[in-house]
Amino acid sequence: MPNKEIILTKADRLILQAMQTVVQGLGLYLGEGCEVILHSLENLESSAIEVIHGHHSGRKTGAAITNLALEMLEDIERSGEKKTLAYFNHSREGITIKSATIPIIGENERIIGLLCLNFYTDIPLYNFINTFFPVTHPNQDTPHMIESFTQDVDEMIAEAVTQTLEEVIGNPEITTINKNKEIIIRLEEKGIFNIKDAVVKVAEQLEISKNTVYMHLRNFRK
Repeated sequence: MPNKEIILTKADRLILQAMQTVVQGLGLYLGEGCEVILHSLENLESSAIEVIHGHHSGRKTGAAITNLALEMLEDIERSGEKKTLAYFNHSREGITIKSATIPIIGENERIIGLLCLNFYTDIPLYNFINTFFPVTHPNQDTPHMIESFTQDVDEMIAEAVTQTLEEVIGNPEITTINKNKEIIIRLEEKGIFNIKDAVVKVAEQLEISKNTVYMHLRNFRK
């Protein structure tokens, strides 16, 4: 098998650097049952540049690439299809692992790294449930949020205004004369006014002038 080590370009390094943030996010989202490892093909003897939940295999940053990862890389290149490979694997202890190897494409369509996901099926059921489902005592690292899955920004702005309006109207500590001001401030803190024409759309929904919206925004931003 030819040497798979490559010389990374500046663009390649930036791609892998950006992927490290993705790996950290996947580790947080998937929970401790899933080991997430990012390999760089620049140095196969020390290919792991980001390791999350490596306690399962004992691997840390700087670990070597595995024989299976090399075989998967060979299969990807032989087939000419740079696609994700999903498969079942087993640890030395015989634990069943659901794995995936995702090629990282760099400059000039080269494979510059591998993103490997290894879900260990021996994770306690309680830990699995605590990761993916709300429980009586939710994980503080995974707060409950409300996200609007809308088709366009107009609908998203309308939902944000409606939700904020309900919050403010139902708050007895906010005086009637300050309710519109409070709504606009909260929408500003949510980033709504970063959207083009949001001022006009918010003004229409609140049935106030856009100048009033601008006034509250100017005062708040000062």
